[in-house]
Amino acid sequence: MDLHESGEMYLETILMLKHKNQYVRSIDIAHEMNFSKPSVSRAIKLLKESKLIEVDKKGYIEFTDEGRKIAEKVYNRHTTLTNFFISLGVSDAQAEDDACRLEHIISEESYQCIQNYLTKQS
Repeated sequence: MDLHESGEMYLETILMLKHKNQYVRSIDIAHEMNFSKPSVSRAIKLLKESKLIEVDKKGYIEFTDEGRKIAEKVYNRHTTLTNFFISLGVSDAQAEDDACRLEHIISEESYQCIQNYLTKQS
């Protein structure tokens, strides 16, 4: 399945909110991402149609197995790239910002090389 950057961002945000709170609703995502409720509703609808999330009667969002796998992959890329940039001397805020953009477009080969490099450094 071809998931665009925005879909990955929503999945990653849901995962991060789940780390903070047990339950996540559309309104929580809207607040976290500073997006309008209609924009979030549309994205949630698309993620549901793609079978990456499920929403129960109370509005609580849960991952499907595939959705969780994608969210964790994006989140792991984000944290690895953030740590890599910080290890190079980039400020925390800039490293976070750059990682957020790069996590969606970096090739698997380049990402694996960065990950291997960091493993050797520790």
